[in-house]
Amino acid sequence: MSLTIGDTAPDFQADTTEGPISFHDWIGDSWAVLFSHPKDFTPVCTTELGYMASIKPSFDERGVKIIGLSVDPLGNHEEWAKDIERTQGTAPNYPIIADPEFKVAKAYNMLPAEVSGDPTERTPADNQTVRNVFVIGPDKKIKLILVYPMTAGRNFDEVLRVIDSLQLTANHKVATPAQWQPGDDVIIAGSVSDDEARETYPDGWESPAPYIRIVPHPDKS
Repeated sequence: MSLTIGDTAPDFQADTTEGPISFHDWIGDSWAVLFSHPKDFTPVCTTELGYMASIKPSFDERGVKIIGLSVDPLGNHEEWAKDIERTQGTAPNYPIIADPEFKVAKAYNMLPAEVSGDPTERTPADNQTVRNVFVIGPDKKIKLILVYPMTAGRNFDEVLRVIDSLQLTANHKVATPAQWQPGDDVIIAGSVSDDEARETYPDGWESPAPYIRIVPHPDKS
């Protein structure tokens, strides 16, 4: 069965470019982003890993750990990192999982269970479904799943924006509207009754429709 939002992220043990990890232990009390790649030495993924390295401080500020994954072996990851630094200006400064037996890719439903063999003999097209982003909360639950084609580079600024929304709604009973940016007005969650909402927002809210209750960002109210 496919993974969905709200499912527990599969735990696993794996070798990475920063040493062996047990995934849930590695996450600890943090948030985490797991982003996968069909193969090392691919052009779009090279730009993505370099960009992620350049904005890692933005994830650090939010208490979010980032980790990459490719089914290629560890030695290939280390060689690829040199290309990433040379072409993108920033080497990966986060771990990249080696998954040569496809265990993690299969656990996260990115490759079929019957896949086997030497990963270095597989083409990027063979692994084209390994192009996902998973945002995982401290409770080890999946909060967001994004799936991209090989030809479209991922927008990791959008991942940061969604993390801001997820972390806001984890701490306050609000939701964020279309095109929301940090600091913008928010919507009181539908699970909150009007009586409950008045306790938090005694000045009331803007209500263009009975089911829409707009209030200032909680940090500004």
